[in-house]
Amino acid sequence: MKEYRFKLILILMAVVLSIYLLYPTYVDYQNQKMINKIVAEKENEIKAQDPKISASTLDSKLKAVEDSIKNADPSITKMKLKSIKLGLDLQGGMRVVLEVNTGKLLEKLAKSPDDVFKRVMAQSEKEATLSDESVVSIVAKNFAARGIRLSRYFGNIRQDDKEIVSDLQKDADDAVTRAMEIIRNRVDQYGVSEPTIQRQGSRRIIVELPGVAREEEAKQLLQGTALLEFKLVKDPEFTISVMKKIDDVLAGTYAADTAKADTNNSPNSKVAKKETKQNKVASSDTSTKQMSAEEFAAKHPFFTIAMLDPKGKTADAYVRADERDKLQMMLNRPDVQSVIPDNIQFVFSAKPIGNQNGQDIYMLYCVDKNPLLTGGVITNAVATISPETSAPIVNMEMNSDGSADWARITGANVGKRIAIILDGVVYSAPVVQNKITGGRSQISGSGDLQEAQLLAIVLKAGALPAPVDIIEERTVGPSLGQDSINSGFNSTLIGFLVVSFFMIMYYQRAGTIAAASLIFTILFILGFLAGFNATLTLPGIAGIILTIGMAVDANVLIYERIREEMETGKTLKASVDSGFSKAYSAIIDSNITTFITGVILYQFGTGPVQGFALTLMIGLGASLFSALVIARVVFDYMVAKGIKLTIG
Repeated sequence: MKEYRFKLILILMAVVLSIYLLYPTYVDYQNQKMINKIVAEKENEIKAQDPKISASTLDSKLKAVEDSIKNADPSITKMKLKSIKLGLDLQGGMRVVLEVNTGKLLEKLAKSPDDVFKRVMAQSEKEATLSDESVVSIVAKNFAARGIRLSRYFGNIRQDDKEIVSDLQKDADDAVTRAMEIIRNRVDQYGVSEPTIQRQGSRRIIVELPGVAREEEAKQLLQGTALLEFKLVKDPEFTISVMKKIDDVLAGTYAADTAKADTNNSPNSKVAKKETKQNKVASSDTSTKQMSAEEFAAKHPFFTIAMLDPKGKTADAYVRADERDKLQMMLNRPDVQSVIPDNIQFVFSAKPIGNQNGQDIYMLYCVDKNPLLTGGVITNAVATISPETSAPIVNMEMNSDGSADWARITGANVGKRIAIILDGVVYSAPVVQNKITGGRSQISGSGDLQEAQLLAIVLKAGALPAPVDIIEERTVGPSLGQDSINSGFNSTLIGFLVVSFFMIMYYQRAGTIAAASLIFTILFILGFLAGFNATLTLPGIAGIILTIGMAVDANVLIYERIREEMETGKTLKASVDSGFSKAYSAIIDSNITTFITGVILYQFGTGPVQGFALTLMIGLGASLFSALVIARVVFDYMVAKGIKLTIG
């Protein structure tokens, strides 16, 4: 046994190491079964208590239960990180194709854009949707067709069009690269396991998020522009005077019968009946007490939808969710825009502040159009739970310049409200109690801690250089992923049994050794995947199945060579030695060519192709070790002990 000691130690180390690396995967599988059981029991309990609970609310509660289990036992997350990662096709998730809106980027870069510029951009963006050609090239071509030099809008007069196109193309490419890095940063902070982010063509980005099933969260994560602004909320007297002007314009142009029809269909009609006496706008009208809902709507179309606070503490308006679009259309009308001062704007709250008769209620704020401060000064953002209100909040830290500006702004606006606006909606509008120094602030208004964490990630990762549009999205459900796992496992088992049966029937006892070595081959492949945090995909399983079929190639070459040597009259020991040594060259040559093919597929392939190539290359190494080391040790041991060895 001394002559086999080194090889036995090597084999034992490989087996023990593979089992050690696969142990976290086994524990994670058991943990997931336990979590699924608890979540399923909790789901039945919640449904029994509230049969009419919405799917989103139920999902949020179950997610909280799952998170609490993981937070209570940190080892669950630790084992998850060390286990074999599953790809999108095996555990479910989202695949999203994004396109960087180069047209919007060019609009930001343009100087003094006029109507001609806007028409050319609109035409170019339309053409770009039907072509893979660069948007910059299309824009340059369309300007040239009109005899307009690009220096009119980009660069300077001394530059020719080719130089400007080169600079713009560089800006566009840089925007895509920066967008990829920002998205990667956001995804990494969000905690997605083994995401895939790669560029496709000149302006598209493919993102695969295994384990992410919430579409809205994924969209916010990938598309959120993180445009954070701090704007002063206008005083109630000023806001109400502007609202009255809007109401007067609408009352003068709306037909009475249209208003009546809208009111009959509006859930606010009951509120109008109930609160016409309290409404500030109507309080000056002596006939309000006798006014019907239809008459009120005809006379005050704006305040029929945008209800003021009956207590009169603020000038914020309450708007039902089903009336938001209608109110926005009113505000966008040219005649209404003419009475709204240029330095103000109306913005909605990010989240509903309540519910009435099954309809969410949003707030409408009147704020300065120009921000007091922007999110570019933020250096850090952390989501947490407020100790005072137990509500989720985001704590922000600013750089030195931002801290100084914020101290000056808050000091000059004590007693006033400052709206915290992210991507055009108000998250919070707190009253400034005193001067804020140190550059630390809070954003409240998130629905839950997970939403607050997502907001913090978007703020901290930075703003996208240009808007990104989702042009394709595909969601793979966990059940479909589990079906893929089951199918892959069954295919692997069937492949193993068929190959083993053939080897045992054809090569008898030697075939049994080959079949046993297959078990070690699969063990080594999975251990390697776990040890190097590789991702197992459905094509990867296909690579393992192919490896099982190819793994016995080396055994077949060796066995056939041994049989030839035995036919010449050599002893079994001499035949085994000669069979292994003379089969080496053929085995190495055939596996090297396959390995090189795998390297090429991995280098130039994407997604599924890379998964297949990776497991194929790992499988080649594992099968060679099993055939040339493990099988050889078993052969030598049996020959040395005089055990009968049949090779077909």
